Amino acid sequence: METQNKIDYKRLVDSQLDYFNTNTTKDVNFRILMLKKLLNVLKSNEALMDKAIYKDFKKSSFENYTTELSLIYHDINEAISNLKGWSKKISVPTNLANLPGSSYIIPEPLGVTLTIGAWNYPYQLSLAPVIPALAAGNTAIIKPSELSLNTSNVMAKLINDNFDSKYLHVVEGGVEETSELLKQKFDKIFYTGGSVVAKIIMKAAAENLTPVTLELGGKSPTFVFNDANIKITAKRLVWAKFLNGGQTCIAPDYILAEKGVKEKLISEIKKQILEIHGEDPQKSEAFVRIINPRHYKRIMELVDSSKVVIGGETDESDLYISPTVMDNVTFDDAVMQEEIFGPILPIIEFDSLDWAIRMIKDRPKPLALYVFTSSNKNRDKIFHEVSFGGGAVNDAVMHLANPNLPFGGVGNSGMGSYHGKAGFDAFSHYKSILDKSTLIEPPIKYPPYSDWKRKLLKSLIE
Repeated sequence: METQNKIDYKRLVDSQLDYFNTNTTKDVNFRILMLKKLLNVLKSNEALMDKAIYKDFKKSSFENYTTELSLIYHDINEAISNLKGWSKKISVPTNLANLPGSSYIIPEPLGVTLTIGAWNYPYQLSLAPVIPALAAGNTAIIKPSELSLNTSNVMAKLINDNFDSKYLHVVEGGVEETSELLKQKFDKIFYTGGSVVAKIIMKAAAENLTPVTLELGGKSPTFVFNDANIKITAKRLVWAKFLNGGQTCIAPDYILAEKGVKEKLISEIKKQILEIHGEDPQKSEAFVRIINPRHYKRIMELVDSSKVVIGGETDESDLYISPTVMDNVTFDDAVMQEEIFGPILPIIEFDSLDWAIRMIKDRPKPLALYVFTSSNKNRDKIFHEVSFGGGAVNDAVMHLANPNLPFGGVGNSGMGSYHGKAGFDAFSHYKSILDKSTLIEPPIKYPPYSDWKRKLLKSLIE
């Protein structure tokens, strides 16, 4: 059976390579046509996708649109609108040593691509990377996460029923299927998930010198200073932290609260949880469930009940953990040893910004960082000294919604970036061309060599 699987995957990848080599996908009008087709397929089946994601998370159709589908639709429309410009030959200056002549750069697709999606935003994180892959002129294979099984099934049905497998295809399954795919030769691999699997993917990619983009995660810190607008800060933090049940790679993982603001902040967070999710968040349409029992148990092991000041209610049968805030947390606590990826918000108080910055820098580089303040001094100090993927001032998570901001991590939180033009670049090779005239051929670079030739070359090159 393993041999058969391997043969099937090889045949799939080979068929995409053969199709890519026909040059069909390099035609810009073809790319636009396929993107429009993808958009139409998705929009025509929103009800089906809503039903599937509700089964996986109890996520409402409203949140499925706002956190998943709307971003995908926007990316497709932006690619369609800008594709002709992105694909154009780019003229660049030609230096004196190469005159008469011209120089330009040609964007070209890489070839056959593999996107391995994540379960927490199953539509967005499986399809968003595929949009620039297709826009750049590649073929694509998608491997959604098996944890969000219903959404994986829907994506496979919609795409495999409407697109030829030699161009665009979804492969379902778990570790075995992913491992078989990684044995094949791709021209680009895009992975969203955790660092442990990312290392496996990089090792597999290295066998074929395949470039990779890795969108990982990490513990994203959030600074709240005394001069912040606490009501707005709490409101935006509650929305961002508990969105998708806290299962967001760029969620505020923990708060660093400046000494003097903590109690006021906790009080306002409690009010905002009540305002946004009601007396019983378990009944809130805006509060989704933990993906499975294993993750539920993992999150619960991070909670120190003696430090819980808000929430703490759970229902294992419903995979429900209420919006929970922990106070008096230290960097030695269990909740600070790994990315939480759940609705638990630890608060650490600080009175020295240098100390807080050092604590962050002593740990792996985060995917996101947020600063809530009304002044520039502390913000500028943090941005100057701390390395992180991306972030926001006086907001959280929303930088993801701006396609003009490349999205990606650094160090343990990722490698490479995408969204908008950055996504097109991630799936393209920029081919450099020097186009020389044959009208004249100066003798300067040819023997016999002389001092005057050397001096002339220095003046032309340096």
